[in-house]
Amino acid sequence: MLRNLNPRRQFILSLLFAMAVSIGLFGYGAYHSQSLRYDYLVWNLFLAAVPLVIAIRLVHVLRSKRWSAWEPMGWSLLWLMFVPNSFYMISDFIHLRNVAQADILYATVLFTSLIYLGVLLGFCSLILIHHELRRRLHAAAAYAWIAGALLVCSFAIYIGRDLRWNSWDVIFNPAGLLFDISDRVLRPEDYPTMFVTVISFFALLISLYSVVWAGARLLRLVDPHQASAFPQLAKRRS
Repeated sequence: MLRNLNPRRQFILSLLFAMAVSIGLFGYGAYHSQSLRYDYLVWNLFLAAVPLVIAIRLVHVLRSKRWSAWEPMGWSLLWLMFVPNSFYMISDFIHLRNVAQADILYATVLFTSLIYLGVLLGFCSLILIHHELRRRLHAAAAYAWIAGALLVCSFAIYIGRDLRWNSWDVIFNPAGLLFDISDRVLRPEDYPTMFVTVISFFALLISLYSVVWAGARLLRLVDPHQASAFPQLAKRRS
């Protein structure tokens, strides 16, 4: 049945299946322990899906409007505000230190499944944005914009985990958020762990995304006009 679906629908079904498995693992743990102690992971996964929805909307808007118009710019800023949530989930692994030894293997599987999905959703939104940039800019310039977005995400992970700020504070408490950020930007020598955290996350995200982007191009998911990566298979199918 899957072979009769186009690649986009196959991907959506596969993504929904993976989500169902992760939610099922969470449901099993909640039933077994009679506790919702890991419900923050499900909430974080929901937040991780928001930038993908925004990116899809942005791509739709860009079909009829220039990126410099107010609506695409608004969606772009909203995407940049929420996309760090997808990669922030990586830092949720620190909660494994609070898990009892008897439950550590199950908790590791649960955390990995939900965090993997969150990061995957973030990379999917990045690919959509990267594809739109690539249509308008030179390859190096488009990649530089994506690298800049990942650097913002890395810094956002730091202020989210270390200072407990979140995306909503950009709207509801911008003054406090701006104060903390400016203090660290103006006096970085007072916060040595900031560099380690930001650089570590940036190196991890940019290296993983490089593999994802190259793999997407190889499989012709990004550039359908590119020659097939597997010409021999293509000939056999024809």
